[in-house]
Amino acid sequence: MFIVVLGTVLALMHLYLWKRLIKDTTEPGRTRWILTAVLVALAALLSATLVLPRVIGLDSAWYAWPGYFWFGLAAYLFLTLLVTEPVRLLLRGWVKRDAPKVQNGHEPAINRRVFLARASAVTAGAVSVGLVGVGGARALGPPDLLQLPMHLRRLDPAFNGFRIAVVSDIHLGPLAGRAHTERIVEMINGAEPDLVAIVGDLVDGTVEELGPAAAPLRDLTSREGTFFVTGNHEYYVADPESWLRELERLDVQLLRNESTVIRRAGAAFDLAGVNDIAGGQSSDPPDLDRALGRLDASGPTILLAHQPVMVTEAAARGVDLQLSGHTHGGQMWPFHYLVRAEQPSLAGLSTVGDTQLYVTRGAGFWGPPVRVGAPPDITVLTLAADAM
Repeated sequence: MFIVVLGTVLALMHLYLWKRLIKDTTEPGRTRWILTAVLVALAALLSATLVLPRVIGLDSAWYAWPGYFWFGLAAYLFLTLLVTEPVRLLLRGWVKRDAPKVQNGHEPAINRRVFLARASAVTAGAVSVGLVGVGGARALGPPDLLQLPMHLRRLDPAFNGFRIAVVSDIHLGPLAGRAHTERIVEMINGAEPDLVAIVGDLVDGTVEELGPAAAPLRDLTSREGTFFVTGNHEYYVADPESWLRELERLDVQLLRNESTVIRRAGAAFDLAGVNDIAGGQSSDPPDLDRALGRLDASGPTILLAHQPVMVTEAAARGVDLQLSGHTHGGQMWPFHYLVRAEQPSLAGLSTVGDTQLYVTRGAGFWGPPVRVGAPPDITVLTLAADAM
């Protein structure tokens, strides 16, 4: 159903681009046919980029790069042209009203309408190329390393200064491979955390395809180790269990609707993890009652949950802090607003009742390798006992 809906949206979007970029800017003839063929080829390339990896695997980087970049460019062309539509229609009406109908056998109003269409097309193209260029450099560059103090009620002062590195949405796949993982591992290790939390959406492919790309995770170093909870993309691969076994082999500790106790100098806090909502389609659903069933109420509870929307249930169960990802911070403005309609927070720190929610924008990207208004990040939370 998702593919059908997405395919319909993309088809309508390309039809609009054809109308505004080709039909309105050219006369019937060879040029229009050539440009139409180019647009059809780009639409076919995008379709192949979205569908073929699920059919033939990830040996697709040679067409995935141009396909996904066209995805981002087409999206911004579409949006920019929509924004210019009222101005174009207003000027087009002015041209019709004031221009003489015939001069020396020609129709200058039609020529002027073509000129306006071309001007708006050039403007949209320049804006879109600029956005995709800057956004591509941001998405493919190193994530921001954010430092954030985190005050927790009931936290024993023995944990003051305890550092948790939070990373999510690495999205290993045809465009992000081993070098992407190595850079993330190097940045996290350089921050010298006490604990590493990977909150889902690590991979977009099988162990056979992406095992070597994930292998550097074994090099993560922290006093308490690395913990992982599933994201929705872990359930999109053919065999999710194979990835969970691979992560255990890489010394990444899984929290599958379960908890563990982190101790220091006689004090403790509970670290719990819950499966992603998408696990319900793979007989591996989230179960907060099980994940939080054996907690010590004398200390705080930190919950790893891929999707921020889980915070309502977490707050009802007395969780002190939930760490999430999933949103990518919206990844490409103005699509932030669509994500915000489904999730309680796009990025950063917020509260629901007595529960604090921190959402990282993620260290990778999905789809177009473009980030506009939502730079990638890795966050290091430094715990402190709440003075109140």
